[in-house]
Amino acid sequence: MSFEKPKGTHDVLPREWPGWQRVLDEAERLCSAYGYRHIVTPTFEETELFARSSGEASDVVSKEMYTFEDRSGRSLTLRPEATAQVCRAYIEHGLQREPQPVKTWQVAPMFRYAKPQKGRYREFWQLNVEAIGSEDPALDAELIALQAAWLKKLGIEATLLLNSIGDRACRPAYVERLESWLDEHESELDAEARHKRTTSPLRIFDTKNPELAALLENAPTIEDALCDECREHFAAVRRYLDACGVAYTLAPRLVRGLDYYTRTTFEFVAAGLGAQNTVSAGGRYDYLIETIGGPPTPAVGFASGIERIVLSLEEQGNEVEQPRIDVFFLVQSLADRPPADRPLVLAEMVKLRKYGLACDTDYAFRSRKGQLTQANRLKARWLVDVAPGGVLITERDEPTTWPPVEIENIAAHILERIQQ
Repeated sequence: MSFEKPKGTHDVLPREWPGWQRVLDEAERLCSAYGYRHIVTPTFEETELFARSSGEASDVVSKEMYTFEDRSGRSLTLRPEATAQVCRAYIEHGLQREPQPVKTWQVAPMFRYAKPQKGRYREFWQLNVEAIGSEDPALDAELIALQAAWLKKLGIEATLLLNSIGDRACRPAYVERLESWLDEHESELDAEARHKRTTSPLRIFDTKNPELAALLENAPTIEDALCDECREHFAAVRRYLDACGVAYTLAPRLVRGLDYYTRTTFEFVAAGLGAQNTVSAGGRYDYLIETIGGPPTPAVGFASGIERIVLSLEEQGNEVEQPRIDVFFLVQSLADRPPADRPLVLAEMVKLRKYGLACDTDYAFRSRKGQLTQANRLKARWLVDVAPGGVLITERDEPTTWPPVEIENIAAHILERIQQ
C-alpha cells in the first residue's frame, strides 16, 4: 500500500521553502511597517458565520465549503476565507472599544472544494490584511499601497484593477438597469449566470466563461449610477493612490465573488498564471459586521494567495537563493579511531548554535571527498576539518586557513573572528 496527498493539496518541500520564506518575511515586515498587528483565528467556525457573511448563493457557500458535524451535532466548516472570522473576533472581543481602526494581518490555510488548477488548490495559504472601524478612503488606498509595495519588493510585475460597486443607496437602481439588460439577453446566458441572477445579479460579472465575459462587455456599468457619496469616496481613493505613486487601471465590471463587498473593489493580476491570474484582491465590506450581529461598522481588507505569489516569483524569473550553512564540520573516521572526537564536535556545534550560527556535520558516513561535496552543496562559510593531526579552520569566503587549534577551542576561535 502506498499513499499520496489528497487531490487539490500540495507539499511544500525543503528546497521550495526559501521562496515561501521570502514571501512571508516580506509580508510580515510590511504589515508591521504599515501598523498592522498579527491575529490568529480558528481553523473552523460555525457554518452559519460563513453562510451569512459570504451569501447563501455564493459559489463558496453553495459549492465549495468543507462542512461537517462534530460529535455534539453542531455544523462546523473549515474556513474558506478569513475576513468573516476577523469580524467575528472584532465583535466577540469588543475590539470596537479599542482605538479605531483595528488593523490586523494573518497567514493561514484556507479550504475550498474547487477544481484544482495551476495556482489553485483545495487547501491553500492566504495572507489576510484587514482594517476595521473607519470609512476613510485613505485606508482603502493604504491597503492597496501595501499590496503594491509587497509585490514590488518581491519583484513581481502585476496590474492593479480598480472599481467601485456602490452601496445600499445607489446599487439597487443600477441592479434594476442591469436586470433589464439581462432580460434582453436571457437566451445568451449560461446556466451559472441564470442562477446568479436569482441571488446576486452583480456577481454575474464574476465569470470564467469567455463568451459570457465578451457579452457582458456591452452590459451597463455602475460607474454612471454611483451616488454622490460613493462617487466622492472613489475619487478620493484614486487621489490617494496617485499621491502614493500607485498605478491602476479602472475596471468598471470588476466585482468580487462574495456578497459582502461594497464601494471599493480591487485586484492585482499577474502574467504567467493562466486563468488563475489574480494574486491579491479585496475591497470594502462596510455591512459585514452588521450582517453577523454587530453594530454598523465600516471596514476594508484584502487577501493574497501565497501559492500564487510564490508561483509568480518562479514564472517571472525571480530566483531565490537557498540558505547557506555557517559552519560545516568534517569528521574523519580511521580504522583505529572511529568518528574522531565526535562528542567534542557536537559540543562545539552547540556552542556556535547558541550564537545563532547554523552548523552541520556528516551523519551519512561519507568519505572525506563526500563530506567536502556536502559542504559545498550547503555553501558553508567556514569549514572545520577535524583530523588526527589537529583541527584546521578554513574561512572559505576569503579564503584563508587559520593555524591549527584544539578541538575544544573551535567555537571560541570562530566567534572571535566574527567579532573582529
